[in-house]
Amino acid sequence: MGWQKDYPLPTLLNAAGKSDREKHVVDCVNAGVVLRSCDERIPGTTLMPSRTELLSWIDVENLIDHLVPQFDREFDAMILITRGGIIPGGMLAEILAIEDVLTAAVDFPFESQRKASKLLAWPKFIQFPDDRRVVDNQILVVDDVWGSGRTITAVRSRIASIGGYPKTCVLHYNPYRNLFTQAEPDYYAAITDAHIVYPWEISRGSDGVLLDEPQG
Repeated sequence: MGWQKDYPLPTLLNAAGKSDREKHVVDCVNAGVVLRSCDERIPGTTLMPSRTELLSWIDVENLIDHLVPQFDREFDAMILITRGGIIPGGMLAEILAIEDVLTAAVDFPFESQRKASKLLAWPKFIQFPDDRRVVDNQILVVDDVWGSGRTITAVRSRIASIGGYPKTCVLHYNPYRNLFTQAEPDYYAAITDAHIVYPWEISRGSDGVLLDEPQG
């Protein structure tokens, strides 16, 4: 389940105003089912993890409200990990009045390659800010979820290696999938063991919602 310090995320979701596909996902989530039976009724999708949480925009705003009071310093710049960090990072940049907003993209092997390599793979940086934008700066690194932790720790390590001072921030932290025994997000709004479906992912259709590639 997902939970926060002060209140739980909703477990029953409202299907009002949603498309037929969104209602189908909501029905499955409310029944505790986004399982094989759901996938078999949606052509072109693959099996998801055994439990899924579908969030609304209000849920995301509540998560942001939990994050903001945690920040114990001012940041010179923000690096958003694409694509998951773009929307929550943008919301945080507006609230924190951070003007220097940068992006980073990291590639890791997909599931079949991951299993073959046993997760021992070097990250490939597809996009990263110029070193001069990072050196000697306090950097807030933002993603939607810390799952395995590979992507965000790769970005954090690169920032630190060139003389920046990174802090990591996510909406959801999944300690049950975390690969790093000595690392976790510096700031997070909720802990979860579920596959989280954010409202901006629902609008992308089946390919954006039911993926067998794990988060984070």
